Amino acid sequence: MYKGGYTGKILRVNLTEQTVKEEALSQDVARDFIGGAGFGIKFLFDEVKGATDPLGPDNKLIFASGPFSGTTIPCASRMAVTSKSPLTGAVGMALTGGYFPVELKFAGWDALIIEGKAKEPTYVWIKDGEVKFRSAKKLWGMKTTDTQQIIKNELHDQNIRVACIGPAGENQIKIASIINEWRAIGRKGLGAVMGSKNLKAIAIRGTGEVAVADKDKLKAAKGEMTKAMKESHVLYPAFAKIGTPMVVDHTCATGIFPTKNFMATGEYNPVDKIGVDVQMTRNVGFEACYGCPVGCSQLKLAKTGPYAGILTEGPEFETMYAYGGVTGVENIDAIIAADRMADELGFDTLSSGVTIAFAMELFEKGILTKEDTGGLELNFGNHEAMNTVLKLMAYREGIGDLLADGSKAAAEKIGKGADKYAMHVKGLELPAYDVRGAKAHGLNYATSYTGADHCRGYAFQEIFGIPVPHEVDRFTADGKGKLTKWNQDIRTATTDAPTMCAFLLDMAVVGIAAQNTASLMEAVTGFTYTPDDILQVGERINNLAHAFNVREGFTREDDTLPERLLTEPLKGGASKGHFVSRDELNQMLDEYYEARGWDVKTGAPSREKLEELGLGYVADQMSV
Repeated sequence: MYKGGYTGKILRVNLTEQTVKEEALSQDVARDFIGGAGFGIKFLFDEVKGATDPLGPDNKLIFASGPFSGTTIPCASRMAVTSKSPLTGAVGMALTGGYFPVELKFAGWDALIIEGKAKEPTYVWIKDGEVKFRSAKKLWGMKTTDTQQIIKNELHDQNIRVACIGPAGENQIKIASIINEWRAIGRKGLGAVMGSKNLKAIAIRGTGEVAVADKDKLKAAKGEMTKAMKESHVLYPAFAKIGTPMVVDHTCATGIFPTKNFMATGEYNPVDKIGVDVQMTRNVGFEACYGCPVGCSQLKLAKTGPYAGILTEGPEFETMYAYGGVTGVENIDAIIAADRMADELGFDTLSSGVTIAFAMELFEKGILTKEDTGGLELNFGNHEAMNTVLKLMAYREGIGDLLADGSKAAAEKIGKGADKYAMHVKGLELPAYDVRGAKAHGLNYATSYTGADHCRGYAFQEIFGIPVPHEVDRFTADGKGKLTKWNQDIRTATTDAPTMCAFLLDMAVVGIAAQNTASLMEAVTGFTYTPDDILQVGERINNLAHAFNVREGFTREDDTLPERLLTEPLKGGASKGHFVSRDELNQMLDEYYEARGWDVKTGAPSREKLEELGLGYVADQMSV
């Protein structure tokens, strides 16, 4: 019997049979994996066999919040969605905020597991313990905002929370996202998985509450956390007013804001075109996730040209990069319009923008021609062409069909040496940091279980100069293997699993992160943890995710970076002259594998390490 934090129940929905099953959540699983990404990866490894087709009926889609969601802990309305990624073939895990995560808990569920494939377009309606399958035929083809509104109208409740796909997911675009309200479950192609199951949406409404084990302890633990939040020099003075787009200015200043497909980082500085000063001229309000006192999501309204009148939530920093810096687009209103279009069509803004930037470089090099682009002048900075291609991608039309599944797949189809210009790791496009000037961040791209993912092991020491657990030199490879392990484990255990907004880790509670999570866990659930126990949970989850990938055939050779980052020094800016040499990457990988207790030659986890983490059954399956 759980004292608090957990409902103790998992909802299993089979679309093929249109059946519903309630299962008990094991307390051992709860204690060892906490929730969120921990639950998703645990169920994924145990239930999705090796070599499963990511777009086949045997793949599963797992929605899991954490024990903090639905309580009075601020910034905890978060949820992990996990599946085998159709984009990478590796673990696909993405996080989201908003209101859907707490509604899942209020409805009485710690996790929702979707399996099988519906015979025709369907949406699932969950109201507390009651589940219904409803036709989505009339919704098929609709954009995400319309889909959500029609469902709310049909069910006569505007407080229903909806996670849905747009045309990109329906067309099984491998960089499609899932949209819940104004938040995106953005990366790794999870929208395509939903589309492959003929699942247009999940609508949910809950009327329950989330119990806590000890209210007095929770009050004390929250007091320590909110004290750290108030004392932050960044959280309320700047972040609450500007949000993540403030990082555009910072990364331009440090010479790591990638521009023009990573060709011109440091040389081309668009801060005067798309930086904070320009962004603030478009701000008209803000949005906050459930229970969040920060409200970092900014609403922006385009004001000029054909884009005038378009409103979007964002664009976030990564989107400013994807539709701005990396594509060379300087028109702030075009970026706002592209962001809104991506949300409506159900696209990962980051992968789609980087893929378009890749195509722009190929066009300028003559590898793609106007015949290939349907007459479009696909040059860097051409915002009209960027927005046109984005729409074509969603419907697999013309040049859009070539680019729809990301840069790796496109490069393989194009040939002619195009792979040299595809900026991805394991098929996942690079995020908004040029890691030639931040080498632990680069090692995280190389080793993250999802591919190039800044969210899994964000090197805030390098990006923002935060000296926790110690001060670092962002340009050196020394010590970065151990640091990357720590970054990945602390983030997994304190944000991805409980679940909590990762921005707090970077800006407020970084110095007390493990103890903060331990104290909150004891107060909410009654489970006791030391800070070391919390870190071990992160280590356990990362090992299990890596074991899934090894079972899928990934090796050390896949833990790498694009050729450009390994061979071309930055030509300008504050990081000029730096790059990640192959020797440096190998040095960091050796140190990382040793720190993890994995085989240095293959990158596979050792039996000793897996058994130490209580994952002996995984070692048995992998014969290590």
